[in-house]
Amino acid sequence: MLIGELAERTGVSTRALRHYEDRGLLVPARNSSGYRVYAESDIARVAQIRAMIAAGLGTALIVRYLDCARGGAHGVHLDMCPSLRAELDAVSAHLTAQAARLRETRARLAHLSAA
Repeated sequence: MLIGELAERTGVSTRALRHYEDRGLLVPARNSSGYRVYAESDIARVAQIRAMIAAGLGTALIVRYLDCARGGAHGVHLDMCPSLRAELDAVSAHLTAQAARLRETRARLAHLSAA
């Protein structure tokens, strides 16, 4: 299938699919005209990429661990290994710190509006 069909079938823009290719997350074949040609398996791959992005992982991290992603009836999950666990814990800690900063900012805004 061509990029437009993959975009339609996955709900992901062609721009995003090209970005995934630039980052090494998708590796489409090329036809004789140079157009990208995707396999049926790329539909699941895009779902795995989207699930990992939605969980807060960046493309640099995803490219290292995408082969650990598995799809099933209950969505995408990751086969754990020690290095992946450490990476996920670091992302979680970063998100926790961001949430704390947001709470502090909200408190300062409430203080300002009450004054």
